Amino acid sequence: MRKTVAIVLLLALAACGEKQALELRPGQTLPPAPYGQEQKPGANELLETPTQAIPERSVELRTRSERREDDAFDLPPQE
Repeated sequence: MRKTVAIVLLLALAACGEKQALELRPGQTLPPAPYGQEQKPGANELLETPTQAIPERSVELRTRSERREDDAFDLPPQE
């Protein structure tokens, strides 16, 4: 009985979210246009993730341990 009530409550909670178009609140404005552009980007354009925010991995992961090379900048702390 408790499990059933808990499941029903979780399903009801999950159904609370609504999906609708994004709108500005009264009194809010979109950010100013980026430097060098005349038009302001729209809400959907501002939500797109820029390419630099999700870079692809460009190095191959190491599959086994390897001895580190000497690092000339790995100096002990000064006293």
